[in-house]
Amino acid sequence: MKNEKLYSDIKSLIQQAKNFVVQNINTTLVFTNFQIGRLIVEDEQQGSERAKYAEKTLKNLSNKLTKEFERGYTKRNLELMRQFYITYSKAKSLISQSGKTKSPISQTQITRSLIQQSVVAKSPPFTTAQSTITQFSELFKLSWTHYILLLRIENEDERNFYEIEAANNNWSVRELQRQYSSSLYERIALSKDKKKVKELSSKGQIIVQPIDILKEPYVLEFLGLKEESIYTETELETALINKLENFLLELGKGFLFHSRQQRISLNGENFYIDLVFYNRILKCFVLIDLKIGELKHQDIGQMQMYVNFYDREIKEKNENKTVGIVLCKQTNKAVVEYTLPENNNRIFAREYKLYLPSKKQLQNLLLEKI
Repeated sequence: MKNEKLYSDIKSLIQQAKNFVVQNINTTLVFTNFQIGRLIVEDEQQGSERAKYAEKTLKNLSNKLTKEFERGYTKRNLELMRQFYITYSKAKSLISQSGKTKSPISQTQITRSLIQQSVVAKSPPFTTAQSTITQFSELFKLSWTHYILLLRIENEDERNFYEIEAANNNWSVRELQRQYSSSLYERIALSKDKKKVKELSSKGQIIVQPIDILKEPYVLEFLGLKEESIYTETELETALINKLENFLLELGKGFLFHSRQQRISLNGENFYIDLVFYNRILKCFVLIDLKIGELKHQDIGQMQMYVNFYDREIKEKNENKTVGIVLCKQTNKAVVEYTLPENNNRIFAREYKLYLPSKKQLQNLLLEKI
């Protein structure tokens, strides 16, 4: 028994160490590239003509660095480092100030500093250089590959949103790419009022009430179904279950899968809820019904019945009221408006798309809104 505990403790320590090393490598790489970008910009500002500088100086610099360090210093990569510094030195003013330090910082110093900070409780005061690394890791929480993707986003508010969400949700680069390609920023913004849209760039997606979890529309391109193909609601449901991980990512924060085809019985008659989830942030059940055609008023009425049943028979006293979402191919705002009470905040109808929507079209809709 004692040997098992010893093994468990050592295993845990090794795993923490591995995670720490990975994080340290990412921080060091991003910091180094930021500083390289700074040096290039400062040299460029000494009077060199931009086009001439990029063509000659960066090419020569790339050749020398590649000869010395082999990989990672192509002319394109150096241009990205320059762009990275220009883009983020304004947004991260603390780094642009601390980046002026002339203290040389080696890989060993950085590693030693981070180990002291996270492991040794009573460590001596850090040097200015070591403190800079610590501050940097708090402001830049993503990998260099993440930032390469973020640099493609011209809109500063949108770029800030994706940076915050990627860090808060531990998105891989692939997940970040998918969320950007599916226009997550615009789809969340279209479900919010003007004030909430502005908050997305500084706070990310904050979930306080049911409407905060919604997108407009939901994008299910990962199912591989063709828009013009014929499929049933059962086939759509099965496809979503088979791609549950992707669907949970599309649903967003806090969603946990509970069941499919959940049966409820009323006076001997059975009804089946397509998909049941639980949102741990809102602390409530979220019921989803799938409709492959245009929304009908009876679809809303049926969801109202499901929600009422869950509130009265299933949810615990310490849980919040159930939320219902009718996911359909085509909504009808008038049907929703006149079927539900004016103060409705728990039952919603949203469209789904089987293809990535036009980002330009969503951006134009958002501009009209704000």
